[in-house]
This record gives sequence, C-alpha cells and structure tokens, in this order.
Amino acid sequence: MTANNQRTEAVYIHIPFCTNKCFYCDFNSYVLKDQPVMDYLRALDKEMELTVQANPPGRIKSIFVGGGTPTVLKPNEMEYFLQSVKRHFPEWSDRIEFSMEANPGTTDLEKLSVMREGGVNRISFGVQAFQNSLLTGIGRIHDTDDVYRSLENARAAGFDNMSIDLMFGLPNQTLDMLAESVDKALELGLPHYSIYSLKVEENTLFHTMYQRNQLPLPDEEDELNMYLLLMERMKAAGYKQYEISNFAKPGFESRHNMTYWRNEDYYGLGAGAHGYVGRQRHVNIKGVNPYNEAANQGLPRLESFEVSREEAMEDFLMVGLRVLDGVSRSRFRQQFGTSMEEVFAGPLNKMVGAGLLDSTDDGYKLSSKGILFGNDVFAEFIGSLSAN
Repeated sequence: MTANNQRTEAVYIHIPFCTNKCFYCDFNSYVLKDQPVMDYLRALDKEMELTVQANPPGRIKSIFVGGGTPTVLKPNEMEYFLQSVKRHFPEWSDRIEFSMEANPGTTDLEKLSVMREGGVNRISFGVQAFQNSLLTGIGRIHDTDDVYRSLENARAAGFDNMSIDLMFGLPNQTLDMLAESVDKALELGLPHYSIYSLKVEENTLFHTMYQRNQLPLPDEEDELNMYLLLMERMKAAGYKQYEISNFAKPGFESRHNMTYWRNEDYYGLGAGAHGYVGRQRHVNIKGVNPYNEAANQGLPRLESFEVSREEAMEDFLMVGLRVLDGVSRSRFRQQFGTSMEEVFAGPLNKMVGAGLLDSTDDGYKLSSKGILFGNDVFAEFIGSLSAN
C-alpha cells in the first residue's frame, strides 16, 4: 500500500533485449542473440507475483513496456508475457493506456495482432529521423521504408493510438534535415510525437567518439534553432506542446509519462527497472542472468531506499515543471500539507525574477524563455532543501 493509502495504478515493465545496440544508447539493454528470453519472461512473471503480494495494485490506468526493444519478442513469447501481465494486474481502468515501445522493422502483422489481442492499445515507434544516412550514422537497423510499413501493419492490426520518437542534434544533422523529418512525421497524422535532443552518455560508442573528437555534432546555436523550429512546426500543425519534448493532439498526452511528471507511484518491473511505491524507490538488478536468478529467489532488488519528504518535494518541482502547464499549488499542498512558496521561496523568486518561470493561478510554469533553459530551472531545486 502506498504512503497515502492509494493503491498503485501505473506499471513500467522492462524488456532488455535489442537486435543491436545503437551508438547513443546507455539503457539497460542487451543484444538478443543467444539470450535466455523465456527464462527472463518467467523470472518477470515471478517478480510480478511477488510485487503484487507485497503491494496489491489498484485499478490500473497505465502500463508501459519499454526496453530495449520489447517487439523483438517472438509472437509466442509476446503472448506469454501479455498473459502474465493480465494475470497479475487483472483490474484495468476503462480508459487504460497500455503502451509498448517498438522499433520499425521488428513488428509484423502477426506480432502486432498478438499485442492488440493482449491488451496493448498504444505503440511508440523509435523512428529518430527520416534520412537513411542519419539512421545508419546512429546505429539504427531500420530505414524509412520500414517506418511506413510498420505503421501500416499497426493500423491493420487495429492500432490508432500511435506515437513516434524523433531526435535532433544528431551527428551531421542539419536544420533542413530536421525540418524534413518533422514534415514527414506530420504527414503521418499521428496523435502524438516525442522529439528529443541527443545526449552523449558515458559507456556509449558516441561517448568514445566524442572524446576522440570524432563526433561531428551541430553547435549549440544550431541545436537551439532546431528546437525552435520543431516547436514552431508542431504548433502550426495543431499539436500542443504539453511537455518539453512531447507534443500531442488533445486527449492523447502520454498518461504513463504524466505519472512520472506528477511524481505519482508506479511499479517498476524487470532487469534494471526503477519503481516508486509508497515513497520507496527501488532499482532492480541489471544483468539478464543475475536478474533471472534473483527473481526466482525473491524481489530482485539492487537497491531500495526511502525518499525523504524533502526529496519528494524537490522531485515534485523538478519533474513537474517539465510539463508546460506547470506545477499546482493545490496539488502540492494536498501531497505535503504545506505551501509551495513556504518551502521554495528562494528558488521560485529567483527563477521568476530571471524570467524563466511564470506565476499562474494555481502555481508556476516555465516561461517561453524557460522552456529553452529548462535544465537550469530544474537544477535550482536539486538539493535546495538539504542545502538550507
């Protein structure tokens, strides 16, 4: 049971297998070849069983299956997995959002039909760009033809709620290339788009190349112009920017991601998954075989720790301000029994004074300038209470 006696209603499940490792990826993922996939799915089933015994779920409103690439599972593996989910989380909201990440080229009609029959009703395709040269340059295995074929198959299988991811700030990417990718994405008429800037993370091929000065990235001004361009194009096409990197038609905002941004509870299941239930955060064991062994003996935790009231308040501001509607005074008071201004007078006044935050009827939100410098705003709240 959670700290406020509200049963958990959101589930994240990690499938760590990929066809190959993209050059920028630092996620907990492993190349599929020779992996014990069914052993992993059985271990995951065991973790689900132990998790709901320890913290019985409420009526589930969102399930998100990420990775890795969950759609590398074979149809029979996918069916087993989805039956596990339904068995351990049987009570679903009438408006459940059940999302699965997919890579173009890993979804045929048979697999998509198994997904749809198993309850998945939203797919997020990792497209990244519409230029094959850029896709090759970042280590993706699909090409633009795969994108169109995958979307066509998904529609044929009964999916109408789909999203695609794009990236900007890629090596050798120009402003014109991004404009072309955004235009081609918009031609698809999907209800949701996520558009992220490349971050060069440690333990990736790109990090090694960057250290050797072999990564031809756009400069800061070009990257800023890319972000301004995509915001302008998405707005002109009728999409609301509801979070720094996310754009949707009304009613198609990602409900699962809103769980994170509102700092609400969610189960985290699978190798390397993070969860947050009853103000307890946990991180699971990462490697596939170590996870399998651990899950068959108990909850497969790498670490578990209580989030202090101060940290929870900081998190509320840091993640909540990513949403462009901002953070709510009434929601803050409801969660913590005190006012936002009483706790965060210093950083709030500083950010409003700098023109990076605007005051709203019920709280604060990023200003148009603040959207461009969001990380500077979020950093103001990290450790701000422990520093006092």
